[in-house]
Amino acid sequence: MELLHRYLAGASSLVPFLGTIAVVLVGLVVVDRMLKRRWKDNPDAQFRFQLIMLLLTFAGLLLVILALPVSVETRGQLLSLIGILLSAAIALSSATFIGNMMAGIMLKAVKSARPGDFITVAELTGRITEMGLLHTEVQTELRDLVTVPNLYMVTHPMRVVRSSGTIIKSDISLGYDVPHEDVFRVLSEAASGAGLKDCFVQIRGLGDFSITYRVAGLLEDVKSLISARSRLNQAALDALHAADIEIVSPSFMNTRAIPENKRFIPQPTLKVVADRPRKTPTAEDIAFDKAEEAATVEQLRTSIQLIDADINARKSGPADAFGPSVEQLIERKERLVRQLKAAEEELKD
Repeated sequence: MELLHRYLAGASSLVPFLGTIAVVLVGLVVVDRMLKRRWKDNPDAQFRFQLIMLLLTFAGLLLVILALPVSVETRGQLLSLIGILLSAAIALSSATFIGNMMAGIMLKAVKSARPGDFITVAELTGRITEMGLLHTEVQTELRDLVTVPNLYMVTHPMRVVRSSGTIIKSDISLGYDVPHEDVFRVLSEAASGAGLKDCFVQIRGLGDFSITYRVAGLLEDVKSLISARSRLNQAALDALHAADIEIVSPSFMNTRAIPENKRFIPQPTLKVVADRPRKTPTAEDIAFDKAEEAATVEQLRTSIQLIDADINARKSGPADAFGPSVEQLIERKERLVRQLKAAEEELKD
């Protein structure tokens, strides 16, 4: 009989402990589903979800320890041990884990870059495909995916290509025997022919044997950044050759005897006409496939947020105001949400 009483007493002491574990687990599952349902259209959902779930898991662990069927002194020792371990972990990983977490929060707060943007950090150049709590994923020009710790992103200068346009350039060295007025005219026309706006030419340096010129212009379609640089170089090369201007080091004349009237300009080649016109993929189509999908997802999320703002403004404004109705805006939002889900599934695949 006494043994039964001891067994019942021990089992009853475990009821609060087991109940606390059940409540913590159920609570975490419920919060997980609520946050996913609430922030499914929010661009910062993944980031906020990770941060909140981390804090709630730590709080649940403390509740489980407080519910342990042990003495007050033992419970206090366990809490002290956890405090010491947590302090040691923070001290040892402050330069890595905590540092990357704080850097991720800083990147989200500053909003200097977002998925789909062209960036340059130190020697890394590419487009952002994902921004998480601890790392940022960048797709390079060679289509490789590079995972960069957020601490590295904030401790190095980051150059972000503006979506409104960027200036691309090409440096060319020409001899002193070429009038710079002709160079300015030819290179300006070449930059305009390459599809750039507000083109300009500069003299960047006066060397011992040559002059360094820079031709540049504004590129509005930043998605074609790599192809635009190639087009600018090609246009400058063709324009200088068409103007009978040699692109060759002046010292070249001193190393090999050549006729006086010889020009180092390639002869025109015969163009091969294909049977059927074929669309040649650009470098951006091949290199930045995942970054382009991430940019599309980001644009869809932004559009949904703008429609939400229009819906709220329409509901609070006069009923006869000019513009689409609330029903039309809701229908447009639902269509964008379906496109967003499809784009997210493609990005995951």
